[in-house]
Amino acid sequence: MSMTEKITLCGDNCNFCPRYNAKTEADLQKVAELWYRVGWRDCVVSNEEIKCTGCLSHKKCTYELVECTKNHNVEKCNQCDNFPCDKINVMLSRSKEYKNICKEICSSEEYQMLEKAFFEKEENLC
Repeated sequence: MSMTEKITLCGDNCNFCPRYNAKTEADLQKVAELWYRVGWRDCVVSNEEIKCTGCLSHKKCTYELVECTKNHNVEKCNQCDNFPCDKINVMLSRSKEYKNICKEICSSEEYQMLEKAFFEKEENLC
């Protein structure tokens, strides 16, 4: 039995994302605490805020990629004529920085999960 691939427009893999896969309030709380520990949030946010609702137009993308793909009429960044662009290069650079931080801060299990979810963007976009 194979998983249906769920790759975001920027190359994240939802199948391994703890935020996407959180099913209970306790799961969401653990994700909020992890996001704070690795520096993706300034504080432990509410479960409502950390809950994944997908890469939708009402969400603000840190890298402005949701807006950019809409402006270029593509579903994913790698479908754009400008790929890879400066926005993608900045995102990949920051992702590498986060990868190093997560290697230091996270447990082995947490890191492996985050690596599969967030640190294989380039491979997922090819």
